[in-house]
Amino acid sequence: MPPRDNPTARQIRLGVELRKLRERAGKTARESGGLLSTDAARISNIEAGRLGISEERIRRLATFYQCDDKALINALCEISAERRGTHWFDDYRGVLAPGWLDIAELELHATAIRSLQSTTMPGPFQTETYARALFEGVTPTLPPDEVETRVEHRLKRRATFEGPTPTPYTAILHEAALRMRFGGRKVARDQLEYLIEVSHSTTVTVRVIPFTNERFIEVTQPVMYAHGTVPQLDTVQIDAAFGGRFLDAEADLKKYDDLLDIAHRASLDEAESRRLTHRIAKEM
Repeated sequence: MPPRDNPTARQIRLGVELRKLRERAGKTARESGGLLSTDAARISNIEAGRLGISEERIRRLATFYQCDDKALINALCEISAERRGTHWFDDYRGVLAPGWLDIAELELHATAIRSLQSTTMPGPFQTETYARALFEGVTPTLPPDEVETRVEHRLKRRATFEGPTPTPYTAILHEAALRMRFGGRKVARDQLEYLIEVSHSTTVTVRVIPFTNERFIEVTQPVMYAHGTVPQLDTVQIDAAFGGRFLDAEADLKKYDDLLDIAHRASLDEAESRRLTHRIAKEM
């Protein structure tokens, strides 16, 4: 089978974790290849996510690397068994850029999600008119059909908290995000009313950092922290003008985990956040 041209973020992550296990064990790619009766180039392609690997081979490598973390190995085997074409976002493959599918896949497999936003609503909580206003404001201007496809994809991300097995989601928003009037007063008001509605969901927590907060918190970039089935598979997604980035280095995970904890302590509780959101909506 030829190497994949565009491996998904999950496929890349599987390879990254296998490489970490190999390097921690002090083994070379050539030694690992010898175990599997292949060469170092194939091991490198597996570790880059360009080639798949079977559950049986993952377990053989784990034994070779003297890794006795059964939960981690089981989680890696689950990733290896995943196949394209089985989820709603696969319909957008070849239609939207790969990053759009990667974030939907990240949300699908997360056991819990925390996000921090300073100027816009979290993607899964956006209304249709609000999302359209954001995409219509992109520079350079997007074709109408591209805008509609992006809006459609964004609305389907509500499956994160609306599906049969909703994922616990904690959204921390700066008050500035609540006061932005993207799309006009009515669009912004409807968005806030929907946010209030969502905040009543049993698996959703919405908290607001008020303007009155006197401690600086770095919230210039939207941050999403997706908890994996095991801590080693936690992932941070950073959104920026030049595109999203996925981070999995231990130092990065700790940094953003700490940042979200600080933001949580600086935010109003759920009831106070809901009251502030309602008050701002009435002012629109």
